[in-house]
Amino acid sequence: MAIERLFIANRGEIAVRVIRAAQALGIHTIQAHSEADADMLAVKLADEAVCIGPAAARDSYLNVDRVVAAAQKAGADAVHPGYGFLSESPRFARALEAAGITYVGPSADTIERMGDKVAARQAAEAAGTPVVPGSKGRIDGVDEAAQVAATVGYPVMIKAAAGGGGRGIRIADTEDELRKLAPQAQAEAQAAFGDGGLYLERVVRNPRHIEVQILGDGSRAVHCYERECSLQRRRQKVWEEAGAVCLDEETRQALCASAVALAEAVSYSGAGTLEFLYDEASNEFFFIEMNTRIQVEHPVTEMITGVDLVQEMLRIAGGEPLRLTQDQIKVHGHAIEVRINAEDPLMQFMPFPGQVGALRLPEGEGIRVDHCLYEGYQIPPFYDSLIGKVIAHGADRPDAITRLRGALRAFGVEGLKTTIPLHLALADDPQVQAGTFHTQWLEPWLDAGNLTPLAATGGAS
Repeated sequence: MAIERLFIANRGEIAVRVIRAAQALGIHTIQAHSEADADMLAVKLADEAVCIGPAAARDSYLNVDRVVAAAQKAGADAVHPGYGFLSESPRFARALEAAGITYVGPSADTIERMGDKVAARQAAEAAGTPVVPGSKGRIDGVDEAAQVAATVGYPVMIKAAAGGGGRGIRIADTEDELRKLAPQAQAEAQAAFGDGGLYLERVVRNPRHIEVQILGDGSRAVHCYERECSLQRRRQKVWEEAGAVCLDEETRQALCASAVALAEAVSYSGAGTLEFLYDEASNEFFFIEMNTRIQVEHPVTEMITGVDLVQEMLRIAGGEPLRLTQDQIKVHGHAIEVRINAEDPLMQFMPFPGQVGALRLPEGEGIRVDHCLYEGYQIPPFYDSLIGKVIAHGADRPDAITRLRGALRAFGVEGLKTTIPLHLALADDPQVQAGTFHTQWLEPWLDAGNLTPLAATGGAS
């Protein structure tokens, strides 16, 4: 049955994105908000809004009982979780199911299975999707970890079995380091996710981070090609592209086919992303994890394929079978997205919440801006600093970079410090322009002083 009343259980730019997709399909939108977010743009755009608690996320956006109760009271027949917060919570999905409300995403069992890195790895192996050599299951003790590492070979990455965002990760080059670092990773994972389970993987030195966007209806899946997200700071992506220029066509096809095989093997429903490490030296790719939700970087895929991923999520959740066949999904040009955060990149990326003054958003052919800004908006200090994304689409990668640079220079927001200077400097960097970077490239680049006031203006005096 088609969705009629959609409850958006998120905030910021992704809430705005979901509202626009839903309203384009004629769906009534109900925006959840904390007390601190009563005046956010999504509240103004939605057909109605509901307060779900105080500013603290644990008492509002992360409170399963409050969110479900609010959705019930509002008469919602479906909930879109966006990304972050409860978007990968099997408990949330089950609570909605028990309340008779559709969860816009995969089943709770699929979220649980693919959210546990060990279970996801086992599913990938069963589907024939390559994985990084590592432990066959969870590791709960240091002695067991040392035994596995001796088999896999050093260096090894110690990773939390649950969660993400770079939490609970350590790299050990020797057994002595492993015995020192494994308890630290275990304690961090326990504190962050309530689960101290670990697993080990062989370290792939200086890999590229490649991910494949898929859509599934529970029985059939298709891919919308790949993205590269190798430019990362503290394991958080800052610049994302579609497609990945480091791949040859044969490798691209094999990578995307393996992602579809895994999605179908777990009966995936909705939009999801399978993440891989790509070793340029050996031309090998390895599955590392699956994100069972829409991702921040989804617009670059939409720009090169013309597929509205959020609308497709809503259609699938409303009971429609997957509308697209693989041969209908074509790639046109290249797209780049940069994340605009309310941070000062020239002061160690210090958060900079404040009031939005005069606002000037870039426009033009191939330019898209997803954001949650308006003049006079007071950005609250309680949440993630992401305030928008600039996406540039061009005939090829150099064209996309040129358009991105122009859009960033045209983007004006008074009253805030933002990460626009970082992206201008990156767009002018010869290695970025050549595409010769990897997941370990950005932090040394920053440490070397490449981000200066002059570089941040694109070389302007």
